Amino acid sequence: MVSAYRAVLASRVRAQRSYRTSFALDLVGAFLMGLAELAEVYILYTAVQGIGGFTFAQILLVFGLADLTFSLADIVFGHVDNLPEYVRTGKLDVYFLRPQPVLAQLVTSDISLRRLARAGVGAGALTVGLVLNDIAWGPATVALLALALVSGVATFSALFVTAAGLQFFLVNGAEMTNAFVYGGRYAATQPASVWPRAVTVVFGFVFPMAFTAYLPVTALLGLPGAPWLPSWLGWCAPLAALWSWALALACWRWGIRHYRGAGG
Repeated sequence: MVSAYRAVLASRVRAQRSYRTSFALDLVGAFLMGLAELAEVYILYTAVQGIGGFTFAQILLVFGLADLTFSLADIVFGHVDNLPEYVRTGKLDVYFLRPQPVLAQLVTSDISLRRLARAGVGAGALTVGLVLNDIAWGPATVALLALALVSGVATFSALFVTAAGLQFFLVNGAEMTNAFVYGGRYAATQPASVWPRAVTVVFGFVFPMAFTAYLPVTALLGLPGAPWLPSWLGWCAPLAALWSWALALACWRWGIRHYRGAGG
């Protein structure tokens, strides 16, 4: 079964690379979009001495870590945003006729390589942030960074699946779920110390975006953290990822059981 999924993904990759000019333009567009968001952070944080207790060099770590992990999750899971179209056109019904799990088929139905350029912006910002900041490197530091990277990708991936599961109950509700997915990604690139209390509850614990970048960075730099979000929680990023996937699979299974076909 794994080899079958690998063959499907390989065919998707070859299909995108066969149109070289279009593929190159997609990469450039995604890269410029990432640079524009990074420029926004640069302008904002260089206009003042700091925001939420973070300097520009420190926020580069938060932005880079959040942008990199989101972009990697977006490459694999981002196209599940197409679920409402699959439901309306009846394409999703075809997935139920095959022996593979519906979610696995949906995930492997496409892969967007253009998002690699966006991941490159995040990786670049993260690398520069690691160089500019005074970090006490050691085994614990490397372990924390590795945990943050893996857990961040898993958490954002789960957020895409959660949004997809909710689409079974919403009528043209993609914009509402995108507010949580892409709004959560934007919130993850900012220090949680500036979040209002309601946002802290939603993106700190329900959809734990604070665990993707902000909390690991505060633990990495030895910063105190925000109210309700002490820096030691940065080590709990794997637990946040597990909670995110528990919520995602619950929403997905709930949606699949609710689904009755394109006509109902």
